[in-house]
Amino acid sequence: MNNVYAYILLMAVVTYAIRALPLTLIRKEIKSTFIRSFLYYVPYATLAAMTFPAILNATDNRVSALAGFGVALILAFNKKSLLTVAGLACATAFIVELFI
Repeated sequence: MNNVYAYILLMAVVTYAIRALPLTLIRKEIKSTFIRSFLYYVPYATLAAMTFPAILNATDNRVSALAGFGVALILAFNKKSLLTVAGLACATAFIVELFI
């Protein structure tokens, strides 16, 4: 049971270090366009990396998951609202799942 507390403490230290070190080490404005663009796109890349595997495992069949993902991509590229994209992607996955 003591290992659990050690693990929790280690996770807390690592989480705090990840958040505190940039604030303490980088005090001036970042002027490099490469680093600024890299930091701009990190949240989007992280979200995509976490979301895509969940999309593939959301249904019993990968075909229905990919169909819903395809509909979501098409609607998103056509600048539809988030509610429309999510609703139609779910509906597509549901309908394809019914027929498979």
